[in-house]
Amino acid sequence: MNLDNLKDLEKYDKEDMARLLADFPDQCSRAIEIALQSSLPSYKKIDKILVCGMGGSGIGGEILKSVIEPELRIPLVVNKNYSLPEFVDSKTLVSFVSYSGNTEETLSAYREAAKKKAKMVAITTGGRLGRLAKRDKVPIISIPPGLPPRASLGYLFFSLLITLERLGLVKSKKRECQETLRLLKDLRKEFSLSSKVSSNQAKRIALKLHKNLPLIYTSPTLSPVGLRWKGQLSENSKVLAFSNTFPELNHNEIVGWRCLPGILKRCYLIILRDKYDSPRIKKRIEITSKIIRGKACGLDFLYSRGKSLLARLFSLIYLGDWVSYYLAILNRIDPTPVEAIDYLKKELAKG
Repeated sequence: MNLDNLKDLEKYDKEDMARLLADFPDQCSRAIEIALQSSLPSYKKIDKILVCGMGGSGIGGEILKSVIEPELRIPLVVNKNYSLPEFVDSKTLVSFVSYSGNTEETLSAYREAAKKKAKMVAITTGGRLGRLAKRDKVPIISIPPGLPPRASLGYLFFSLLITLERLGLVKSKKRECQETLRLLKDLRKEFSLSSKVSSNQAKRIALKLHKNLPLIYTSPTLSPVGLRWKGQLSENSKVLAFSNTFPELNHNEIVGWRCLPGILKRCYLIILRDKYDSPRIKKRIEITSKIIRGKACGLDFLYSRGKSLLARLFSLIYLGDWVSYYLAILNRIDPTPVEAIDYLKKELAKG
């Protein structure tokens, strides 16, 4: 398989995932405009924030928490369950994120939040969530349909961010958003199909991961990026992948790099790094690398780019999305279909 041969790429990308990835910087720009123009009540007396969402719809909440937690004066919790935490009440802002609008866990949480008289916002293309929100006069940020949920991160994340900004819960992120959009457009050229392996970091990483088990380690700040890589490698590349975070992994997982040498030799470790990682995290990464090097089949450090935290997070997210695409092509598989998830939903619908 030649990743520089466009015919090889087009042969397996039957539903044109590459086009969606290339459109991502523009999607983020459109998402900001949609969120700014959406009708939103002036909710007052908010002392807690809860984001409800699953899978490709839920990862935006994890990224949001990492971006705004340093400045947020109230707790933000990401909920990935059918039920809500007991603390939810009339002073809780609950954002329901479901691209399809039919995610059963999110719908269950919605009904419970309505009973608790929480302040609610729905982010969706429609579906049952859209109908419920319209019936209950809950504000809806309506985003364009027709995408795989994992390919709609721009719409889902920036809707959350702009909502909190408009409610006065975080300071303006206009400058950070502008930088992020510029950086993503630059990276689009580097990671594009026409960019050769020699100058395309995403293609080179995919080649290293091919036929190996990807393990993604991150600092706490980059933890949601590791989760995104894990999810994209599973859904797009159709491979198992695992992620963990420093310093927690140093208290347990690091000991696991001892037995099963045959399996360890098929593991490729990617450590996602940020220039603002604390000195102690940097030291832990250095020591951990010495312990693991030689046991895994490979180890790479990948560094974030950009100035603002928002830009740095999305630089690695966008890289991971393209890596998962190229790895799918190397696996000779269409990155878009997710048959196992479709089957699971079909069986669950039977009751």
